[in-house]
Amino acid sequence: MDYVILVLLIILIVLGFLNLLKKNDDKYIIERLGKQEKNISNDLADFKFDINKYLTNDFNKLNETIENRLLLINEKVNERIDQNFEKTNKTFNNILERLTKIDEAQKKIDSLSTEIVGLQSVLTDKKTRGIFGEVNLNYILSSVFGDNNKKIYDIQHTMSNGSIADSILFAPEPLGTICIDSKFPLENYERMTNKSLSVSEREVATKLFKNDVKKHIDAISSKYIIPGETADEAIMFLPAEAIFAEINAYHPELLKYSYEKRVWITSPTTLMSTLTIIQMILKNIERDKYAQIIHVELNRLSKEFVKYRERWDKLSRSIDTVTKDIKDINITTEKITKRFDSINSVDVGLIEHDEE
Repeated sequence: MDYVILVLLIILIVLGFLNLLKKNDDKYIIERLGKQEKNISNDLADFKFDINKYLTNDFNKLNETIENRLLLINEKVNERIDQNFEKTNKTFNNILERLTKIDEAQKKIDSLSTEIVGLQSVLTDKKTRGIFGEVNLNYILSSVFGDNNKKIYDIQHTMSNGSIADSILFAPEPLGTICIDSKFPLENYERMTNKSLSVSEREVATKLFKNDVKKHIDAISSKYIIPGETADEAIMFLPAEAIFAEINAYHPELLKYSYEKRVWITSPTTLMSTLTIIQMILKNIERDKYAQIIHVELNRLSKEFVKYRERWDKLSRSIDTVTKDIKDINITTEKITKRFDSINSVDVGLIEHDEE
């Protein structure tokens, strides 16, 4: 806008100069030029002052704006730095916590590795492996039915043929009494699944593994299925889920053989599921037995209630009769009372005067 004023002033000067030229008066022109020069000088001085004033104000405002923006930016930067520091500190603490947990987990893994090595050394011996299977079986039975629940199961039960079953289950009909024996065919299974051995060695181990399983099935079928004493079936318990999965996934002929011999192969998971179902059946039978007892007692109570109703009706009729007699007695009593009141109200003197 200041530049526009300057241009207008120049235009006015040029127009004034042209007017001077038209009058052809040198003196007048000189005087006008002098005045115009003075006016122009004054205008330029004012313009310069205004320009300096405007520039100073604009610079001060710009400087103030820049300072405010810098302060705001500084605050934002400090705020972001504080937030990032807090997040970094939190992340660092989480990392330390995770590292602590990882260290603890590593210690547990080391301890577990030691325990696994110890367990591996135990399972290499047949006798200790058998004890391991029996302990595992007993733990499952006690977990489902409770400790030493002799009414439902027994441990190391001697059969009539002299065989000792690891456990026997007194299940309800139609299942009946079922023997459970623990078997752990481990050596040939490990050789069969060992990838470091040759194919021929693994094939030999596979045949031996199948023979081991069939021998266990035959032993259980011959020892623990006794007509008249047990049900026509028995259970073979495999303490290792991996062996059970191997048989079910890759050896259907062993399952068929066990079905023919009436021996059911189970693992810890499947045995626990089976026993849980049997436990539910036992509870339902017990509940039905109590329901029958309740039904009988309700029938007896119903008969007693009929007798009670008859006696109450008889008593009610007697009470009605007594109530009627009481009402009659009350009526008679009121009449007698009125008679006595009439007698008491008679004037004795009047009666004597009448007699004279």
